[in-house]
Amino acid sequence: MSVDQVIESWRADEAAVRAHLRAVDTGLHGSVTGRSGMEMFEAIFAGELPPAPIGDTLDFVPIRMTTGEAVFQGSPKRRHYNPLGTVHGGWFATLLDSAVGCAIHTTLPAGKAFTTLELKVNMVRALTDGVPLVRAEGKVIHAGRQVATAEGRIVGPDGKLYAHATTTCLIFDQPTGAEPS
Repeated sequence: MSVDQVIESWRADEAAVRAHLRAVDTGLHGSVTGRSGMEMFEAIFAGELPPAPIGDTLDFVPIRMTTGEAVFQGSPKRRHYNPLGTVHGGWFATLLDSAVGCAIHTTLPAGKAFTTLELKVNMVRALTDGVPLVRAEGKVIHAGRQVATAEGRIVGPDGKLYAHATTTCLIFDQPTGAEPS
């Protein structure tokens, strides 16, 4: 596929997902109690639960979740720039944190939650708004009872690598009645 064909395909994937996503902040974000990670993502993609507001803030959207894998797509914009005229490292880190964290979340049964203990990001190429779309792909390396690890990559439609990351997450019992606000 040519770069233009990949961009067209990625835009079509995003449009298909967005057609079913609920607007952010339209409902209880804490309505995940009693759902496995995959059940929560299925509810988000079906429009039953809203996606996380951070995607709206930073122009990225979940594209696909399968057990142990998560794909997000982002649109780098000038408003994401640092003073040097390229996309800020925090944008890379947030996109990758979402991909690797959600990859882990897909493996969790109902009643379990996670938090990031460590995130290591390597930015290997500058990114500007000249690249219309990138994808962050997260994959679980190990999912244990208390600790999980995952790796992720940000790639452009031409296959270029922009950043890669690893994470370590703590797995714990979701507190009963703990509904995040």
